[in-house]
Amino acid sequence: MTWLQNLFNFLALKLLRLFAFLPYSLTIYIGYGLGWLAAHIPNERARVVKTNLRLCFPNLSEKEIDALALEHWKLFGRSVIERSRIWLGSGRQITDIVTIRSAITLGDRKPRLLINPHFVGLEGGFMALSVLAAEHDWPRGAGLYQNMKNPFFNQKMIDWRNRFGGKSIERQSRLRDLIREIQTGNFIFIAPDIDLGPRDSVFVPFFGIQTNTITSVSRLAKLSGAEVCLMTTTLNPDRKGYTCNISEPLPNFPSDDVEQDTARLNRYIEDLVRERPAEYYWVHKRFKHRPAGEPSLYN
Repeated sequence: MTWLQNLFNFLALKLLRLFAFLPYSLTIYIGYGLGWLAAHIPNERARVVKTNLRLCFPNLSEKEIDALALEHWKLFGRSVIERSRIWLGSGRQITDIVTIRSAITLGDRKPRLLINPHFVGLEGGFMALSVLAAEHDWPRGAGLYQNMKNPFFNQKMIDWRNRFGGKSIERQSRLRDLIREIQTGNFIFIAPDIDLGPRDSVFVPFFGIQTNTITSVSRLAKLSGAEVCLMTTTLNPDRKGYTCNISEPLPNFPSDDVEQDTARLNRYIEDLVRERPAEYYWVHKRFKHRPAGEPSLYN
């Protein structure tokens, strides 16, 4: 199977390079088309999307769930194709489609954690900020990542994300290494809204559902003295690009209660998702792990 995997890697890389330099408007329509196909071909992830939507929006009719799921898939497909430009394009190509608006001074070297929820524009915000940091000699960003099953593209993605001076840090890295990175003034990107298993996690509400959520944001902020800001990259009203909004530091965060801090972050993210439900990553099994004795929500 090695030759088949190598062939897949070769063809996928060629396609990414092609999409990176096609007219941007064309890549958008290709992405919408791929997303539409994904929504209409029976598959496990399509079922996960609708299960998540039913759980989080119980007042919606089945027709409304179908419409929201289709819009999500179209935006998800678009974001996948756009990553070719974000990973392989020039800095100008990236900042042409992603605008940064920040309520904080990005070049002041204060220790910061940027909380980056899983919206379809997530990758663009990270890369646009990395481009601006390189251009203005600001502190550089370091993003936590989870290893992919494909080692070829795992390394490629690390290289692409780091090409403007950013840094990719494996989620399983030692705590003191992360703290050292934060205290140098480099901001750390964390996307805490993903179920990584019971380790260093607690069950706190998300859309009224007890949800397994990592506690690392509160713990890292406490140990490093870092400010915590929300960083959300969402579609512009004209749908031709994205704006990455970085908030002011969250007040009185962290507290002395890790569980309350984690629940508070979930509330912030939930509020953002309710504003733009189609842009959220519903393809993830956000409610994969359950409290003891509860059955799976994805059966």
